Amino acid sequence: MKDGFVKVAAASPVIKVADCEYNAARVIETMEKADALGVKVLAFPELTLTGVTCGDFIRHRVVLDGALRALETVVRASEGRDMLIFVGLPFAFGAKLLSVAAVVYSGELLGLVPRESVRNSAFAEYEGEGDFVQVGAYETVICTNTLFTHAALGELAVAVELGADLDEPLAPAFAYALEGATLIVRMAAFPQTVSSDDERKAELCALTARLCCASLLAAPGRGESTTDNSYSGLCLAAENGELLAAEEGADSFAVTEIDVQLLMNLRRRRGGYDVPGRDLCLESWGGELSETALTRRFSKHPHLPEGEEALSKYCERMLDIQVSGLVRRMEYAHLDHCVVGISGGVDSTLAVLVSAMAVKRMGLPSTNVIACTMPCFGTSSRTKSNAVVVAEQIGAEVRVIDITKSVLQHFDDIGHAHDDYSVAFENAQARERTQILMDLANKCGGLDVGTEDLSEYIDGWCTYNGDHTSMYDVNLGLTKTQVRAAVAHIAAGTDDKLLKTALYDVLDCPVTPELLPIHDDLIEQKSEDAVGSYSLQDFFTHKLLICGFDPIKAMRLAKAAYGDEFSDEELLRWLRSYCTRLFAQQFKRSCLMDGPAVEDFSVSPRTGLHMPSDGESALFLKMLDEYEANTL
Repeated sequence: MKDGFVKVAAASPVIKVADCEYNAARVIETMEKADALGVKVLAFPELTLTGVTCGDFIRHRVVLDGALRALETVVRASEGRDMLIFVGLPFAFGAKLLSVAAVVYSGELLGLVPRESVRNSAFAEYEGEGDFVQVGAYETVICTNTLFTHAALGELAVAVELGADLDEPLAPAFAYALEGATLIVRMAAFPQTVSSDDERKAELCALTARLCCASLLAAPGRGESTTDNSYSGLCLAAENGELLAAEEGADSFAVTEIDVQLLMNLRRRRGGYDVPGRDLCLESWGGELSETALTRRFSKHPHLPEGEEALSKYCERMLDIQVSGLVRRMEYAHLDHCVVGISGGVDSTLAVLVSAMAVKRMGLPSTNVIACTMPCFGTSSRTKSNAVVVAEQIGAEVRVIDITKSVLQHFDDIGHAHDDYSVAFENAQARERTQILMDLANKCGGLDVGTEDLSEYIDGWCTYNGDHTSMYDVNLGLTKTQVRAAVAHIAAGTDDKLLKTALYDVLDCPVTPELLPIHDDLIEQKSEDAVGSYSLQDFFTHKLLICGFDPIKAMRLAKAAYGDEFSDEELLRWLRSYCTRLFAQQFKRSCLMDGPAVEDFSVSPRTGLHMPSDGESALFLKMLDEYEANTL
């Protein structure tokens, strides 16, 4: 459970209707299975110990007493198990019959939580505020509104809802989440239909996304009566809109890990949680924290969806956001040309493609895109050729302006030696290019369209007042992996063979600023040699800045996602570099131009990442130093 990871499971064992002793044995078998896997929270369906299809026998004394004896058996069998267990049964509370979740932990009966929605059912509503009741040898409390909070992991607070509660317009889950529950156990009672599984999966994902929570759902299974319905045993686990595990059939068992630390970080950023509401019954459970073995998959590209169809739609939406933003800015400023500096790199390639889409949407000729390539000391024929081919194939006006003479003259003006390859040597070229683009835009009544992406702004891999500056940056909200995905999407969809070939070669080229002299026309200055893999950088951005994790947890997840692709030493090196540059380069992000965000995160100083330009990375680096000293 370290780092906030909690192994959870939903289970629907094959039971026998009204055979409580048999059903208790099946519950215990499942408990043993879950315990061996390290499960800390285990959920069963409503009325687990009797079945939901008992009919009128659900209130019969023989069945009620049998269910209580079965529960005692389950509680005894839980002794010594560090696992919170939710099992369902009918419970006679005076003259009222209740459907309750019995919450069991390590030989203790922590509480009974009754179902709230009882319309059109055999059950009554519990109207008390927390009564003590005797269940065989166990005294416990019965309370509708109960949170079960882990003693050592405060972010893990568990609540439960049963049966028809799930389908209420305002299900108890909403109140529980606002009151602090991060995991909602849903003990279901619904039969299967041809659409029930898909509907429940969509519903659970929507619920967890809206409430920034995780949820387990366990529905009745194959042992139920099929007199009027069939039951699938659907078991689901979801977290913040993502379906993590799903299983149905005989003895279905869905197991995964949820991240309550992530959920709490998201809630703090969103606000509106831990709101005082109903009177709560609070119960504590749990032992010391231990390492949770991770079985769930972590994507190397968390900024992109998985699956061809989903990725294609995502790229179309990204491109529409970029084009719409650019069109609106040009219309507002009464401009009819786009001026783009093209280098043959993936960022400028996407920018010129987006510009072409924008002028087309505005009903303007493609020649209103002025694609300007400005070769100098580090330009290779490969990148220059790709830049020109792409621009020509989309019908842009191509201008080639060699800046070598003007840069050398500038060196002479400021007294900089021509063979001094310091930062001034590199930055002078970038600033000369920006001057040309700005002045061309003024000359033609156009907009200098920026090309830098979010990843390069995060690590500051841009020249201040050089490629850092434009009049409107269409790539400002896209990570490098998103930029590459968009270009690949366009390449896959075009019938123009020359354009397709050039785009794929752009994607195949290493990322380079092309500012240092080259030899034999080969690309020598590679950005990723200095700042690390952009795939890895984007992964760190997602984990540190969006999820709010500390560097050690980000390191752990990178190892899980990338496997042997990077050694521990490499991961540590690039994570240390990332944290250092994140703080040191903020001054560049503090004065960024406008540009559209494509996801719920950006580095805009107005609506995105807010940081002081002189903040310190010391706490982050200290954690990494301690990790290196203790682990490597």
